[in-house]
Parts: sequence; structure tokens; C-alpha cells
Amino acid sequence: MEGKNKDHRALLNQGEENELEVFGFQTHNLRRALCLTASVLTCGALLLVLYWRPQWRVWATCVPCPLQEADTLLLRTTDEFQRYTRKKVICLYLSTLKFPISKNLEQPLVADHHSVINQAVLKPELKLRCIQVQKIKYVWDNLEKRFQKVGLLEDSHSCYDIHHMFGLGLTSEEQEIRRLVCGPNAIEVEIQPIWKLLVKQVLNPFYVFQAFTLTLWLSQGYIEYSVAIIILTVLSIVLSVYDLRQQSVKLHNLVEDHNKVQVTITVKGKGLQELESRLLVPGDVLILPGKLSLPCDAVLIEGSCVVNEGMLTGESIPVTKTPLPAMENTMPWKAHSLEDYRKHVLFCGTEVVQVKPSAQGPVRAVVLQTGYNTAKGDLVRSILYPRPLNFKLYSDAFKFIVFLACLGVAGFFYALGVYMYHGVSPRDTATMALLLLTVTVPPVLPAALTTGIVYAQKRLMRKKIFCISPQRINMCGQINLVCFDKTGTLTEDGLDLWGTVPTAGNRFQEVHSFASGRALPWGPLCAAMASCHSLILLDGTIQGDPLDLKMFEGTAWIMEHRNADYCKFRVSDSSVIIKPGPKAGQSPVEAIAILRQFPFSSSLQRMSVVAQLAGEEHVHVYMKGAPEMLAQFCRSETVPQDFPQQLRNYTKQGFRVIALAHKALSVGKLLEVESLSREKVESELTFLGLLIMENRLKKETKPVLKELSEARIRTVMITGDNLQTAITVAKNSEMIPQGSQVILIDAHEPEEFVPASVTWQLVENQENGPGKNETYINIGNSSVPAGEKGSCYHFAMSGKSYQVLSQHFNSLLPKILVNATIFARMSPGQKSSLVEEFQKLNYYVGMCGDGANDCGALKMAHAGISLSEQEASVASPFTSKTANIECVPHLIKEGRAALVSSFGVFKYLTMYGIIQFIGTSLLYWQLQLFGNYQYLMQDVAITLMVCLTMSSTHAYPKLAPYRPAGQLLSPPLLLSVLLNTCFTCIVQICTFLYVKQQPWYCEVYRYSECFLDNQSDFSTNMTLERNWTGNATLVPGSVLSFESTTLWPITTINCITVAFIFSKGKPFRKPIYTNYMFSFLLISAFSLTVFILFSDFQDIYQGMEFIPTITSWRVSVLVAALTQFCVAFFVEDAILQNRELWLLIKKQFGFYSKSQYRNWQKKLAEDPTWPPMNRTDYSGDGQNGFYINRGYESPEEIPKGKPDGRGQGTEQHFWTRL
Repeated sequence: MEGKNKDHRALLNQGEENELEVFGFQTHNLRRALCLTASVLTCGALLLVLYWRPQWRVWATCVPCPLQEADTLLLRTTDEFQRYTRKKVICLYLSTLKFPISKNLEQPLVADHHSVINQAVLKPELKLRCIQVQKIKYVWDNLEKRFQKVGLLEDSHSCYDIHHMFGLGLTSEEQEIRRLVCGPNAIEVEIQPIWKLLVKQVLNPFYVFQAFTLTLWLSQGYIEYSVAIIILTVLSIVLSVYDLRQQSVKLHNLVEDHNKVQVTITVKGKGLQELESRLLVPGDVLILPGKLSLPCDAVLIEGSCVVNEGMLTGESIPVTKTPLPAMENTMPWKAHSLEDYRKHVLFCGTEVVQVKPSAQGPVRAVVLQTGYNTAKGDLVRSILYPRPLNFKLYSDAFKFIVFLACLGVAGFFYALGVYMYHGVSPRDTATMALLLLTVTVPPVLPAALTTGIVYAQKRLMRKKIFCISPQRINMCGQINLVCFDKTGTLTEDGLDLWGTVPTAGNRFQEVHSFASGRALPWGPLCAAMASCHSLILLDGTIQGDPLDLKMFEGTAWIMEHRNADYCKFRVSDSSVIIKPGPKAGQSPVEAIAILRQFPFSSSLQRMSVVAQLAGEEHVHVYMKGAPEMLAQFCRSETVPQDFPQQLRNYTKQGFRVIALAHKALSVGKLLEVESLSREKVESELTFLGLLIMENRLKKETKPVLKELSEARIRTVMITGDNLQTAITVAKNSEMIPQGSQVILIDAHEPEEFVPASVTWQLVENQENGPGKNETYINIGNSSVPAGEKGSCYHFAMSGKSYQVLSQHFNSLLPKILVNATIFARMSPGQKSSLVEEFQKLNYYVGMCGDGANDCGALKMAHAGISLSEQEASVASPFTSKTANIECVPHLIKEGRAALVSSFGVFKYLTMYGIIQFIGTSLLYWQLQLFGNYQYLMQDVAITLMVCLTMSSTHAYPKLAPYRPAGQLLSPPLLLSVLLNTCFTCIVQICTFLYVKQQPWYCEVYRYSECFLDNQSDFSTNMTLERNWTGNATLVPGSVLSFESTTLWPITTINCITVAFIFSKGKPFRKPIYTNYMFSFLLISAFSLTVFILFSDFQDIYQGMEFIPTITSWRVSVLVAALTQFCVAFFVEDAILQNRELWLLIKKQFGFYSKSQYRNWQKKLAEDPTWPPMNRTDYSGDGQNGFYINRGYESPEEIPKGKPDGRGQGTEQHFWTRL
């Protein structure tokens, strides 16, 4: 049984972000027939439920079976949302191909022995089973007994395999097999037909409930109100459909050109062939003739090229790609060395701007992935299938709606009881009971909740902040930690040259200052600066990395394409020639040719080139990179002894330091340069010296960091730069306040007999570096939350140390993270991992970067803000067109305002439903209800207008030192709704009972003769007599009564006053009077209600179905409503919104934050041994590497709370979960 269950279930994409559980089912005809019969009997209601719940549909119509036999699959996400989808298994037959295929079991279908295709096709039937999930195709692997992805080359291939198995191309037969199995190489975004979008919207559970409500109201003659709601609903649906259609068209247009590229490939045995890119398959050999938009992911195997990856990263800096080495080993190609494999990969959607053929022939690349498996396909899929947003507001809102629905159900049974007791006909009883059921859930709820976000989005656009995930705006209101990249974010993007420090005879020489205006003297250092870069000459202009550009400009040399004058170099035409410019120093060398490049990568922290000087037979290697890294590749005798001290001296001053090295290399022929390995080139070098560059802070950095600090929003720096430079920038920007201690964490991997270790070293507190004169503003304790007075220390570490801590000191990492401020030399993967670790501590994390190497972290954070030039960079949810960090406080302010607005609107709509429910329930007691125009006034003139304008109040210009409540189910909010409900109950019940005690009161609905005899006391207009004549018996559903005339102004004024009370301004929004439209509508609605209450116009009374009462009674009604407002306003403002009072209550009753980081802060503040300083700790066990500080930890002190999900992905409206 256990084995069968195992066969029934499997995992898809195991260990990946989009991991899914798959369950196998077989369709059962009898069950299908029963379901169909039940659907007919329930008039389609069962079909609707099965549409909303695909898992119920599968359970109802199918029986479980092993996956191998399944014709229907049920897929479930493994995240906290557990979403289900249903998929049909499709069978493909290779016999449909135009050429004969061997049915021999021993003979493989494709030459690639790693390919899943050989294991997926059943022989002799030539059949394979597949499914398509979120645009990705999976085939059933008969050997592994699981579904496997197709449309890509397996990662298990070695470099040798790729060169020799695919280097000559695929046979045309194998191409056809792969085309059938993998599908077309196309990223097709279908423009959804309008009817499909309409059906999808209309079948939303909320709209189905609304349709039921409106049908009921129309049947009861509530024509005007029903029409108003129908217009609103239709408008809402049309706008939603239009918006979805526009997004669909925009995305379709974005990817459409990708499918129409003409490419040239090599076919085995046939030579070159030109075809449309949609026919490409994994394993094809692509010829790159020149400029081209890449239609697939491919790995370069011959020649090199320059690619613009702006579409992927948001940064339009040309990147040089080099061919995959043809190494003879069995190691997977991605792991053949520690090098970054991405430098060999050409990604789909990126632009090839320049190609450099090798001596062997044109630039060639093997197709790795096609269609939606590519990098661009992955981005498009993330837009098409966003992960649901895990935010407490939406789950709490869903619970609130369930509560209101339960209230409605209670009302339904109450109405049934009352009407049955009075002997009303079953039809009328059911109708009136259903009417009360629909009162509690307001039909404007979906529109009202998105309004605040729409307003915030428009305000952000005015500040040049663009958003592709609007639901995240509310999340921004909860941000309490912001991570910043350094270069280009906190500091200026362009670096200024400060000077060079050459070496000679194992010693540093005199500094050459660029400010002096003197030309850089010729020497190996000058040659290295002129040639060791990835700059390219494109249409006569030099393009590339700003750092490389600045360094090259400092030499005053120029770059040009090789021509006949340079035939002495004996190199290919594609080589670039560098020669001294008019302002360059005297040089014995006429020109330098770059023969080979080993590009820079974040993980390697270095780059090198092989170059030839004019007139020389041998070649030179020039290398530049991070000083600490580069020194390891140099001969120790060439590195000055005071190198660490000199480096520290410059980095402490905040300079960006780059080291340069060189060696001469003898090669027999220049062709041998192409076959040189990086390991051979980058060894035994001579240290040349240091290039010092200034990286100035942007003028906005300091004020913004101060503003965030005063708002008690923690700031962290994550950079790829040197640790000392990062510490200096953090101090100069006051990210680390004056007087704070910086503790350096240096962690080391375990060695043969030594376990992993971590060293804590206090950095010298040198406030002002030499040559700097920074003035510091003492923020004092404004940035230190209560309970953290002793925590004026900051941890700083490198990416390497962070990696060791993650792997070997799991339990130590959270303690460090709550006070870690600087993370230097971080790789893109480490940046993403760090953001995730912060989220596990229950921080709401914002990430601000330039989009280049921050893509993963920007996507991972709750709010990623890219400072790239592109309007809606797919790299992050938010994009600022202003390239400084001023966008961060703007976004947080708007997020807070939108969040508070959402809460206000939700509270208002809840109270509005409850107010109407109480009033209607009281009238039901005597089988009455409010009139059509009475409802219309409340629903359209007040509620609809309020909901559309309540959220347009602008954000408060100053950030408060605390965040708004993050969840609806919080004590202040629940108490607010509860107390306002109590006040409403008391006032409505009292007036309902008190009106019956008045001497002029008459039960109009029961005794019309009594009323008509006494009518002259209340009105002189006898023409109303006919309209007011009723039966002497109880008439269900009648409107006219003193009770409804009294309750209507009470409920209407109550609706207006709660809208005012729940529209709190400061500290997160501007005062209510600044929202002119909202204020005008409230005043107008209140004035109109008072006018109707005190007017004696026949038409008004007839239309509104009121009975005139004496003036003193009307005054009493107004006083009662205003008294309720005063009490409610005082309670809300002085008690429920009183933060100090709530903090005192929490303290008295011992309530503390459940956030992991708060728990750690509290524990660490009480720990006398923390923070450790000037000591080394070792992991408790070298095998599994868990750190145990026995003087600190005990089992009961470890926080046990499960961390919240990180909440990635984009919006999913909570009402779709109904």
C-alpha cells in the first residue's frame, strides 16, 4: 500500500522555487456521470463550485492511481498557499514524423546519452506522455519514474561533451524528434480574448454573490439602487478586463519579435542552413554573424562576442562573452572550475553588439535552452504566473469578509424566525431572509480596497517611481529594514581618478596624482591601465564599464580598429588597437593590440588580458582586480611588505583601490593565445602597483539615511566593494553613527584538523581618515529603539565570512544579523540569500540597488527598488527614474499612507454593513424595511463617494518613528469596530424603542385609520392621504413608519461620521481637510441629511417615504446622532489611536513583539558576554558545523516561532480566495 501511495505522488522541480507536488488520477466514467447529473439538478451551482476548487473536481470525477497510468494530474504548490491546479496528460506519437524511426530497444533515439528523450519514449509504440505546466513541458521518464523538464540540454554535460557531441550540429532527423518533443522555440503570450477575460471576472466568487444579491433586489423592486450597483459592477469589470487586456497586449508585443528572428545553424552532414528561430532545438549549433537579438539561451564554443544584457539586468553596459574551454574531464560544464559559468552563456533576449571570430572560423554557440526555459522566458513566466503575495492584510481581510458573511447568515435565520412567527407566506419569508443575508457584505468592497493603491501608484509616478506590482505598495508601509548597494546607489556611479601608486624593487614609489595635470608616465602600469579592460569601440565611441572607461581615460591613450598600418601585429581584423593620444606621456611603444580577454566576474573579482606591444614578438599578460585577490596571483617577492598597511590606509579614507599586475609570456605562434587556459595566464605575475579612485557620496545619501534612522528604519549596506571602503562610506554617510563601535567578523572554512572558526575584531575607531574633514551630526538615541541603548555596535563582514557563517554557524547567524550593518565583497547569490535571512527574522525588507548585480535581491525583497533607467525594469517591483535613494522614503511614506487608507476603508465598509444590518434587523421585527431611496442615499450618495475619495489623502511629508499596524486583526482595530458597533446598537435600539413611547406615535403599518385620523397633527397636506392609506393588518415589506423615519437619519449620519472618524491624518497621512473632494462630499452629505430631516416639502417626504414628525423630535434625533459621533470620536482618537496608552498596556500585561529579531534583540541586550570582541570561536562540531556558545544558549531561549513566509511574488486579490 505504501509503495502504491509513493507511485501516486511525486515532486516536480524538486528544490526549486516553483516546486510542485504531483498526484496521479484516472478518470472514472460513473463518477463523471454522477457529477453531471448533480450539476443539472443544482442548476449549475455544483459546476461553479468545482470550477473554484479544481481539487474537488478531480476528487469527484477521478480515482487515485500510479503516475505511470494517470490520465489526469492534480498539482499542488509546496508553499504556504497550497494552491491546486488540474492538468490532462497528453500523449505524443513519434510515428507521426515523416521518416522511419527504429523500434529497437537498444538503439537510442537521440545521440545525446544524457537526454531524457531516450528514456521517455516507449518502444515499440513510439509513444511518450507529457504535461505542460506554466508554459513548461515535462515528459514522463520511464526509467526514473518521474516527470522531467524538456526544452533544455541537461546540466550533467561536461565541456568535452558540449564541444564534441554538439560541436558539429545535430542531424536533421534528431532535430525533428527534438522539435516534436520539446515544442517550438517561442515565447508566445496569447492575447486573451475579451470574452474569456469577462467570463473569468464574472465567475469570481464575489461577483457571483453580487449577481445573486442584485437578482434578489430587482425582484423586490429596488430598481434604482440595483441599477446603480450594476453600473458600478459593470464599470469595475470593464476596467479590470481592459487593464488585463492591455497588460496582455503589452507583454505580447514585448516578446513577439523574439519569435521572428532568422538564424543560421550548422546541420550535421549538410552544412549551414538558414531557418526561423522558432525551429531551433537544444543542441543546435548557432552561427553568430554580427548584431543579433538572441532567440534562445546558448553557450559559446568558438570565438567571443560583446553582449548588451540590459533587458535582463537593467544596466546597459556591454559584457564580453568568452568560449567554453574544451577541457577533457567528466565534470559538469557549469562546475568545471570555480569560474562564473555565465560569462560563456548568451542569454535569450539580450543583444549581440559585436562578434570576434576566432582563427578557426565564425563565432558559434550551442543552443542550451529554448522557449520558456530561457532566461527571458523565465522573466515572462514570473509576470504571467506571479507567486501570491503573503501579506497579513489580505488574509485578515478574507477573515473579515467571512465574519460579515456569518453575520449575514445569523440575520438570515433571525429573519426566518420573525417572519415564520408572524405567519408570512414561505415565499415572502425566504425573500426577506435572503435580503438581510445580503446587507452585511457591501458590494463596493473590491473597488474600494484597490482605490487606495491606485491613488498611491499615481502619486509615485509623479515622483518618477514606477511599479509593476501594485499590491506591494501596501507592503512598503511595513518596511523596517532597507538594504542598499554602495556603488551607484549611495555613492556616485562614476569614479574619479585620484592617483596611482607604482611599485619598484618590492617598494611602493611616489604617488602620481591625476589632479596635478601631468600625463601618466610610460611603464608597465600605464600599459596595464591602457589595455586591461573590457571596453569596446562601437560606432566610433568607446563603450563599457564606467570604471574601465575612467581608468582608460586617465592614460590619455585612444582606441581604434586595426587597419593596414598595423599589419606588424599579424592578428585578425577584429582586434582593437590602442595607441597613445595627443595628451599621453612619451611612450616608446607605438601601439598595443589586445589578443585575448578573460573577463571580469563578481565571483572572481579580477580580469586579465593577453596583449602584444608593437614591435615585440612575445606577448604580455595584464591583470587588474581586488587588491587582496590579485596579490595571491603575484610572486610574493614582487608584493611590497607594507602592502596590507598601504591598502588599509587608502580604503580607510573611502578610496576605491584596484591593483594591477603583469608578466611577459612566450608563445610560439600567436594562434596559441586562443588555447591558453586562464590558470596558466593568471599565475606568477609581477605586482605593478595600485590605482586609487575616489567614490564620492551622492549629496542625497546623508539626509535620506538620517531621515530613515530617525524613523527607526534600519539601514544595511550590501556591496561588492572592499570591506574597509564600505566601513568608511558607512561612517561618512552616518549609516554607522559617530561613536559607534565596528566589530569585524572574519570566518574561515574548516581545514583538515581545525573546525570552522569565527574571529571577532574591534576596528580602530578612527572617525576622520587622513585627508578627510567630515563633520558628523549626532543623531543621539533617536535612532536607537527603547531596549537597545547598549547596542551601539555594528558588525561588518565579507561575503566569504557570511558564507562560512551560513554553512557552519547556523545558530550564530541570527544573533549577528540583528546588528550587522556592512556586508562587503558580496556575490549576487549571497545578496539574495542575505535578504532571505533577514526575512526569516521577520523583518520587512526593502532593497535599493542599481539593478546590475542586485537582480536576485531586488526580486527577493518585499520591496525591491531599481535605480535603472528603464521605466519598468523586470528586475524589480519598483523602478526609480531618479538615480538616487530619495525614492526610498517616498515609497515608504506612500506605502504607509496606502496601508492606513486600506485599513480605514475596510473599517468603514465593515461598519457601514453593520449599521445597515442593525437598522434593517430592527425594522424586520415589525416586518418592515427601509425605502428604496433611503438605501440609495446611503449606498450611492455616501458610501460609494466616500470609498472613491477616502484614499486620496496624500502621505504625510515626515516619516513617523513607528509603523502603522500591519494586520486587521489587531486589538485597536477590532476594538474600534466592536465599540462603534456597540454605540450604533445602543443609539438605534434606544431611538427605536423611544419613538414608540411618544404621545403622537401610531403603528402606521398596522392601524392606518388611527394614523389618518391624527395626520392633521403632523401635516396640513391631505393630498398624501391616498398614498399613505394601508391595510389594517400587518403587511410584510412595507416602508412607511415612524420607526423608519427616525432610524434613517440616525443610520445615515452614523455612516457619515464613521467615515470622518476612520479618516485619520497624522502621522501617516496629511490632515483630512487637505483631501478637498472627500471633505466636500462629507459636508455635502451631512448637510443634505439634515436638510431632509428638517424640511417639510411634500415631494421629499413622498419620494423618501417618510412621515413628518414634530420639530422637537427631529432635534432629538440629530442630537442623538451627534452625541454618538462625539463619543465615538473621543474613544477612537483619545483611546484607540493613543499609541502611548497601548504601549503602557502592553508593558503592564507583559505583551511583547513576536518578531524573531525583537526576541533576539531583547535576549542579546541581557547577555553580558555579547558582543564578543577580540577573540576566536570554533564550531562545536567540525562535521555538521553547529556553533554552540555554552555560556549563552539554553534550549528554552531559542525562539521557536516559525518565521513568516517571505511573501515574494506579485499581487493576488484576497477575494479570489473565497
